[in-house]
Amino acid sequence: MGVITIKKLVIFCDFDGTITTQDNIISIMKKFAPPEYLPIKENILGQKQSIREGVAQMFALLPTSLKDQIISFLLEQAQIRAGFAEFVSYTRKNNIPLYIVSGGIDFFVNPLLKPFGPFSDVYCNESDFSGYSIRINFPYGCDEQCTNQGCGCCKPSIIRELQGSDALSIVIGDSITDLEAAKLADMVIARDFLIEKCEELHIPYEPFESFHDVINILDAKLGVEV
Repeated sequence: MGVITIKKLVIFCDFDGTITTQDNIISIMKKFAPPEYLPIKENILGQKQSIREGVAQMFALLPTSLKDQIISFLLEQAQIRAGFAEFVSYTRKNNIPLYIVSGGIDFFVNPLLKPFGPFSDVYCNESDFSGYSIRINFPYGCDEQCTNQGCGCCKPSIIRELQGSDALSIVIGDSITDLEAAKLADMVIARDFLIEKCEELHIPYEPFESFHDVINILDAKLGVEV
């Protein structure tokens, strides 16, 4: 790959398990949900159930009366991955669009991201606490080209809408929710379960643990200067 001009880069970054060190949905389920969430989680990871259906079912196990407890728990325990603030500054300095595309939920994604914004945009699922149990709404569904039609927050559809014909897309992620985006991306920067799936499907990727690693990868692979 040759040197890519800055104007032709666009980054799509996952949130849970990528920007944060843990998957916040799973953290919520471990703390507050009954054991019935476990087979749903395994079905999602095993691609036996759609992400959209599974996430909705897991949150339906939680009464809305837990709202304040859940938010307080997440804001106290969620940790931002090392180097993220520097990475955001790096993209701004180099005029690289940075979109956050998350299968997470607005009530924790937005407050955790707020100290680091603004971003080019933030895409995530939405919560409804008006009923007895927590309802999840999915405003960013699949377009007609998506092969899954059950993504929840459909990252490939968002990429197709935003990338532009002359842009090179970089996907940063960690889990099954990033797999379809990784298949579409020009470059994948991966960790954890996404690495397993990329290797299984022979999708080229660069591994990372911190966002300092991500900056170094961009420097080395794309000729981006700090």
